[in-house]
Amino acid sequence: MIEPWQEELFREQGFLIVNDVFSADEIAELQSVFDGWVDESREHAEAYGETLDGRHRFDPDSDHSAAHPSLRRVASPTEISSGYYQAACHSRMTGIAARLIGPGLRFHHSKINSKLPGTRTEVKWHQDFLFTPHSNDDLVTALLMVSDVTADNGPLQVIPGSHRGPLYSHWQDGRFRGAIDERHLAEQRQSPVSCQGTAGSVCFMHTRLLHASAANQSPRPRTLFITVYAAEDAWPLAGNPLPSVHERRIVAGEESGQVRCVSNSFALPEMPKGASFFEQQAGDRAG
Repeated sequence: MIEPWQEELFREQGFLIVNDVFSADEIAELQSVFDGWVDESREHAEAYGETLDGRHRFDPDSDHSAAHPSLRRVASPTEISSGYYQAACHSRMTGIAARLIGPGLRFHHSKINSKLPGTRTEVKWHQDFLFTPHSNDDLVTALLMVSDVTADNGPLQVIPGSHRGPLYSHWQDGRFRGAIDERHLAEQRQSPVSCQGTAGSVCFMHTRLLHASAANQSPRPRTLFITVYAAEDAWPLAGNPLPSVHERRIVAGEESGQVRCVSNSFALPEMPKGASFFEQQAGDRAG
């Protein structure tokens, strides 16, 4: 799986990139499934499909069209694809996540975030924990690179070590915006690290780590399959923003029957009303 020095690097930096977690054949299967969803999205002008809580599963950006598809989000793909379910719950990625925050590990939620060529999708600075608060912060976000992630196609930008710092408010002007007022990050934003890798690599990111990403400026897609895992003894303090039939399923280790609590102070998030958190970050009332 991974070496002890890699575990220590994750604890110190708050993120870890592991190459070749998935084979070329496994990635080809996942890419093929996603390509099918992109082709399907050409037939729709707005968000469509339905998830467990009645919200839309497929979320195109505002520049989406049949000729220029901009499918930016697929919610809970593990529910509609056996390949994505296997990748999230029964793979080397699952095992590595258990090494980082386990041994007991629960599935929390999954999604695909994609930036197709020439699209405008971007993500503002935020911390995942403020969307998915738990009784403790042993949560990890695993970002599987379904396509190559390069310097110019909108890679994840992180601030190393920021997971050991404060939790920043994601509320602005009395509304949950799912983003941090960037005036509070003036110093930290001076030295972000770009998380790049070839298809099949995985970036494991601590739930408190500050991160963002810019739009895709290249002719190549940037597609990530994102799975959030929680330690088995972490209990959710708010509703799941992407509820799934697989939520809280044990994917490594065993059930202990225990809840572990740590001291944190923060405002609870609002549940998104739209298809994804992109509406919240944009300040849309649908979000």
